[in-house]
Amino acid sequence: MAMQTPICDFGWQAPDFSLPGVDGKTYSLADVSGPKGTLIMFICNHCPYVKAVLDKMIRDAKDLQALGIGVAAICSNDAKNYPDDSFDNMKRLSDAKGFPFPYLHDEDQSVARAYDAICTPDFFGFDADGGLQYRGRLDASRASPAPDDLRRDLFEAMKQVAETGKGPAEQIPSMGCSIKWIEAA
Repeated sequence: MAMQTPICDFGWQAPDFSLPGVDGKTYSLADVSGPKGTLIMFICNHCPYVKAVLDKMIRDAKDLQALGIGVAAICSNDAKNYPDDSFDNMKRLSDAKGFPFPYLHDEDQSVARAYDAICTPDFFGFDADGGLQYRGRLDASRASPAPDDLRRDLFEAMKQVAETGKGPAEQIPSMGCSIKWIEAA
């Protein structure tokens, strides 16, 4: 079922975290933050919306890192019921695609809950002080690959954050598969 993210709550402070990465290191928010801002992306391995934009996400992450934006991706899905999103499969995907950012595992889903993540992909763009400035889409792609010449909404918004500290007033919500929450016992 396709879900949409809520409107950006400008200035909302990024919650800290401590999560294992597929590279064997543990990362906090400070570890992934950049001097001009930070992009936290909630993604997973199996979602068709993520698969449709994964190469563009990698391109945009590299371009944003060059502008001083720190980038990390977090997988919070229930790996028991969605084994494609297991930690081992996260490692395989990161290696196969050459992720230029840490890919982190939120096994207990506490970070997804702290961020109020809704779907995959869900993008949280913060300024240098950790205030939310962007909660929108990557581009106009949906669940199937779209042309490469689409407006780069996420990149343009985070470029603006890097240059001015402020995100765009107009933002189009991201759309994707719902986070696969662990059922309560």
